[in-house]
Amino acid sequence: MKNVFRILIFLFGIIFIYFFTSNLLPSVVLKGFYVLFSLSCAFIFFVITLENRSPSKTIAWLVILGIFPIFGFFFYLIFGQNYRKKYTFSQKALMDELALIKFREIEQRTQDQQLLNNGYSKVLNIGKRIGQFPVSSNTMTEVLTNGTETFNSILSAIESATKHIHLEYYIVRNDEIGKSLKTLLIKKVKEGVEVRFLYDDVGSWELSKQYINDLKDNGVKIMPFSPVKVPFLNSKINYRNHRKIVIVDGVIGFVGGLNIGDEYLGRNKNFGFWRDTHLRLEGEAVNSLQFVFWQDWFFTTHERIGCDKLYFTEFRPVAIGSVQVVSGGPDSEVEVIKNLFFSMITSAKKSIMIATPYFIPDEDLHAALKIAALSGVDVKILFPKNPDKKIVYYASRTYFPSLLEAGVKIYEYEMGFLHSKIIIIDDMVASIGTANMDMRSFHLNFEVNVFLYGTDSIKKLINDFQTDVSSSKEIKIEKFSKRHLGIKLIESICRLLSPVL
Repeated sequence: MKNVFRILIFLFGIIFIYFFTSNLLPSVVLKGFYVLFSLSCAFIFFVITLENRSPSKTIAWLVILGIFPIFGFFFYLIFGQNYRKKYTFSQKALMDELALIKFREIEQRTQDQQLLNNGYSKVLNIGKRIGQFPVSSNTMTEVLTNGTETFNSILSAIESATKHIHLEYYIVRNDEIGKSLKTLLIKKVKEGVEVRFLYDDVGSWELSKQYINDLKDNGVKIMPFSPVKVPFLNSKINYRNHRKIVIVDGVIGFVGGLNIGDEYLGRNKNFGFWRDTHLRLEGEAVNSLQFVFWQDWFFTTHERIGCDKLYFTEFRPVAIGSVQVVSGGPDSEVEVIKNLFFSMITSAKKSIMIATPYFIPDEDLHAALKIAALSGVDVKILFPKNPDKKIVYYASRTYFPSLLEAGVKIYEYEMGFLHSKIIIIDDMVASIGTANMDMRSFHLNFEVNVFLYGTDSIKKLINDFQTDVSSSKEIKIEKFSKRHLGIKLIESICRLLSPVL
């Protein structure tokens, strides 16, 4: 029924444009318009017959191309092409696979037999098969609950560096925390420490040249990931590096939701307190995080380092539980992180806890959450009350009614802005990292998550989640269904774009 509704909107858009333009435009302009319109319609036919996309994505593009036949054509060229993605990242995927073979030769692979016996073998085995990186039982982890804890821990680790520091971020700002980091990195270079810094060219588009030059002039190797020279005529703008990684001496690693910016310390008046989660790792799994960085660094700079022992340590502390680093991105034919999320949800027996700033699941995840709740699993979703991206926010809310009817409990965080990206099942398995529960993280962005199996850090994640719930308001289906018709219309319009958000 929903797809029929979208097709009707598509047809209505075509009819509306025909009558509107026939009355307002001069004949010469009108003929030119009809030529372009015809070409656009032919292009729509191409999309339908040759792309072989999922029906929901095809219909979403039909709506965009139908309502905006000319602009939609160029919008598709930038944001919708599968062949451009394959061409751009096929070489990266091949180079990564060859390097991964060498990495596996030096990396010890272990697994937690207790988890296999407890029925979580599906999640663990999928993680090993499509995640490709080894599962480590020799890694200690520490959950960092906010910006203050995270930046204090990162800056302290960088201060202790003696060999190398590798950083990879989506957003870097030239503000107070950004300047503190810059000063410290320059100091470490002068002490003889190698520093490599990779930042996303689009995410950090506001970063000043002076900031970059200050680092370069003082010996920091800093490079933009996938730079975009003509933003609106280049499909590369759509495939961004959303990872946040820090590795110090190959021994300590950091990954999670926080970029480099003062807003993550609660210094932005529009957001107030910024609730986020980061993870500190020490031990074997840091090698996997190091490898993810090298994949992206080599793609950007073509600097060959290989699996040098200088960067990959054999330091392996004994720890409880297992840890696996998993990366995903447009260079992979498999939706790695999305499939692992799906596996976690369908494996849950008692509880599912999800914290996410953006919630646009595909049909598989949406159905899996409903089925889990209907089968008696306690499903809780934590979502921000105050959004930073309104289109995504309104689109996210259209998924709530069916979930609420199935018995899913949804909470709106009220203490500030919630940016954590957490999934916990049965108090035993958890995911923490950079991937949101949305289409962009599943299909378009380069992401990295850490999957925890039976580690002590899961207890901290659960306690933090429960604390966040106590600072939230539960959405009730009775009240939510009575929201204003205008709000529902805005949400539905935004929902139409959900497969391409």
